[in-house]
Amino acid sequence: MPQATNSVRPPAVAGRFYPGKAEELRRTVEELLAEAGEPAADPAQAPRALVLPHAGYPFSGTAAARGYQRIAPLREQLRHVVLLGPAHFADLRGIALPEAEGLATPLGTVPVSEALRERALTHPEVHVDGGAHAQEHSLEVQLPFLQEVLADFDVLPLVVGRTTPQSCGELIERFWQEDTLILVSSDLSHFHDDTTARRIDAETTAAIESGTFEEITPERACGAAPLRGLLWLARKHGLQAYTIAQCNSGDVTGDRSAVVGYGSYVFH
Repeated sequence: MPQATNSVRPPAVAGRFYPGKAEELRRTVEELLAEAGEPAADPAQAPRALVLPHAGYPFSGTAAARGYQRIAPLREQLRHVVLLGPAHFADLRGIALPEAEGLATPLGTVPVSEALRERALTHPEVHVDGGAHAQEHSLEVQLPFLQEVLADFDVLPLVVGRTTPQSCGELIERFWQEDTLILVSSDLSHFHDDTTARRIDAETTAAIESGTFEEITPERACGAAPLRGLLWLARKHGLQAYTIAQCNSGDVTGDRSAVVGYGSYVFH
């Protein structure tokens, strides 16, 4: 069985997607969480899975914080986070684990779960591919929020390439337990004008809420592959998705000519 060869993967996107200095990063995350409001008082309302955006914090941080606010009541309960994101920079067949035993951000190092790693490697499409993770931002941008919200946790970072919804869903199902959060990292449509983007993103949101994974394409969501896997699992087990935030880059920049869409969704 392949083993991790690099002890820690250094941050690849610090200073670009989020602040590169610890104090500024922590302050930014705290402010975003504070703007999201107080979490639900009842831990039973906390989600079992999340779909959150992964752009730079000035663009999608507010939407992402709305999701992280929902898991705050589970701070002491959640011990593992299974992170699934798309392969932006690699032509990837199957699902890739990193070589590293830990993932670093300016806030510290998050360990990669060896137990979950070994369980993942029993899936026929999972393999170790450090190259698929080297510059992949979709997983890394989630880590500072997790470091602020959760107490003591590890992660299983998975870059999802060409695979079927069922195969990805069956992998997620292996980690469906009370102390584990499933987190799919995905933005919505890219580079349409505002009117077109809002129409497409509304259609995508409707598909997510109805569990219609067949309608999720890479043109509608860059994290389509892991999102389809989660929706396959949601249909199998009768989970319901709820939309908690939706916006686009034009809301920040004021440029409505070519926007990127963001949405945050919780699964109960």
